[in-house]
Amino acid sequence: MKYLALLMLALTGFQASRAGTDPRLAKASRYDKDGWIYIHLEGSPETIGYQHGYLLAPEIDNAIQAMSFYLQHTTGKNWQFYRDASKNMFWNKIDPEYQQEITGIVEGLRAKHYKYDVYDIVALNGIEELAYYYVPYLANKVAPGSLTNKAPGNCSAFIATGSYTRDHKIVMGHNAWVDYVMGERWNVVADIIPQKGNRMLMDIFPGFIDSGDDFGESSSGILITETTISGFHGFDPSGIPEFVRARKAIQYANSINDVIRIMLKGNNGGYANDWLMGDTKTNEIARLELGLKDHRVWRTRDGIYVGSNYPSDPKLMKDETTFNPKNLDGSPLSRKYCWEKLSVEYKGKIDAQTGMEMESNSHNFRTGKDENDRCVIAGRVDTDPDGAPEWGLPPFYPIGTVQAKLTTTDLARHMQFWAHMGNPSGVPFLAQPYFRAHPQYKWESKYLVDMKSYPWTLFSSEETPAMK
Repeated sequence: MKYLALLMLALTGFQASRAGTDPRLAKASRYDKDGWIYIHLEGSPETIGYQHGYLLAPEIDNAIQAMSFYLQHTTGKNWQFYRDASKNMFWNKIDPEYQQEITGIVEGLRAKHYKYDVYDIVALNGIEELAYYYVPYLANKVAPGSLTNKAPGNCSAFIATGSYTRDHKIVMGHNAWVDYVMGERWNVVADIIPQKGNRMLMDIFPGFIDSGDDFGESSSGILITETTISGFHGFDPSGIPEFVRARKAIQYANSINDVIRIMLKGNNGGYANDWLMGDTKTNEIARLELGLKDHRVWRTRDGIYVGSNYPSDPKLMKDETTFNPKNLDGSPLSRKYCWEKLSVEYKGKIDAQTGMEMESNSHNFRTGKDENDRCVIAGRVDTDPDGAPEWGLPPFYPIGTVQAKLTTTDLARHMQFWAHMGNPSGVPFLAQPYFRAHPQYKWESKYLVDMKSYPWTLFSSEETPAMK
């Protein structure tokens, strides 16, 4: 009954509105709902970009301002550094199609009187791999071993099929963990119909051409999500940016093999992840653990793969990470243990409703207690007195679960998924009480604001495309 009530709520009372008089906007639309911004984009690469920049102009401007401020403080690099890296290292490695789309975003922003250029947008798209892989790479060139543990430990996810799910089809869920300054702005659902390739439905950060936290589905029946590999070190500045490969995978892959091939080609090691993927045409699922030098693939039609920022391949763990597999009380392995317990508890019962319950779980199966800390699925560090020492984060640092998404084979066939803005446990983040309790983080108050916990909401493409 709860699921049906949520479904009825999601389907009532919201109509997309068309925007603007420019002919490039004729097929574009935007609406705001339950903390999310839904945008529909359609057309040529430049047209899609223009629609994106125009419809999200205030949000993109705010995102660039917030990230420029935040990264200056946390990485010691100003926005010009990231712009220069984007110009000198990334721009020529971006496919012409996506160069045109990024140029279109800039044109859309300028139509709304925001004066950015393509390097601002590339820097924004590459922010994870630039700040947490390229910056440590540069530091290690100067002083080897000085910064080897900057790769973030972000996100929890699962993908299940066969005897693990109620209908023996795929169920996939993802909790995004990220710094709250960024995470409370990660609230866009993008429905994109490109001239070439597959229709895409994914969550994105304003200005991103890919999902970024990587949850998406395509009209070819491909589902993709991921979690980062903690403590990863390695970066190849000559490689193709991760955000380009991730976008190509969701747009052009028609099989699991395609996803793997696209992600491997030109791999730069940036934003090293455990990729979870599925094909709704066959209900096969897979896990691609992708480092820089090493990778490994697992596949099944009857099983479950989970992710919580731990590497599984012993060689990759040893060669390319500083991950400590003996730290059973750290966030990655604590959450892995939680996933394993939930997998047993819900085996044969996983569907959209129970998947939401799993993602909302705040029970620490090691301690036997319900907790608001880093060691549970819907985890958070801002309420954790220990911080997250495994990631070098001090007590009560403002990072944790900021939103969640879930899809199934049947939902994906209709280009739909459920999304929850804010921590899916239902507990909001309130900025002013937080700063009073933890004044050491008051420097973030310029951009860190309240993050409410909204209800689960069903998002659908404007039209239902025929499956290939």
